[in-house]
Amino acid sequence: MTPEIFKGLSITFRSMFRKKNTVQYPEERKPTSPRFHGRHLLNRYDDGLERCIGCELCAYACPADAIYVQGADNTPDERYSVGERYAAIYQINYNRCIFCGLCIEACPTRALTMTNEYELSEPTRADLVYDKQRLLAPVPAGAKAPPHVDAVDGQPSIARYGPQASLSQESVEPVWALLREAESREADRDLPADEAVPR
Repeated sequence: MTPEIFKGLSITFRSMFRKKNTVQYPEERKPTSPRFHGRHLLNRYDDGLERCIGCELCAYACPADAIYVQGADNTPDERYSVGERYAAIYQINYNRCIFCGLCIEACPTRALTMTNEYELSEPTRADLVYDKQRLLAPVPAGAKAPPHVDAVDGQPSIARYGPQASLSQESVEPVWALLREAESREADRDLPADEAVPR
């Protein structure tokens, strides 16, 4: 019986001299991995316009039904995003969110990303329903917060984003279709001539 006791105590003695894994949270914070799925962020362009075009694809992709989006139309006097529409209401219910990342995979304009922030505790459940103002990235330095006027020096402001993201008044193509078409063209450029997909 004595050998078994010494064998058990040997594990204890070996563990006493190992480096401790305990982190004194919240004074010490262990860094997360770069691909950690934390709190969501609604991104902006450099001039302050929102990337989100209110397409609601993130809400359709969410398996937990945690995202609610209601789109509205941009007007020449009030432009919030590139394209025809923007997200007038954007909510994420963190009581339901499972942080799977399917919403950011579905986003066609890369408007929705996930940060490394994981401290999401609130005193009530209602406070865990984040609205658009809490999710939006801050306005870049030197930029103006939306709404913007649709013309700068007589030119539509949307033209600054190039043909892959622009949407003329005559066009009926949504902005996400234009972005996907541009990405497909770039992918074809990398393929050998005999493997390129004809369009």
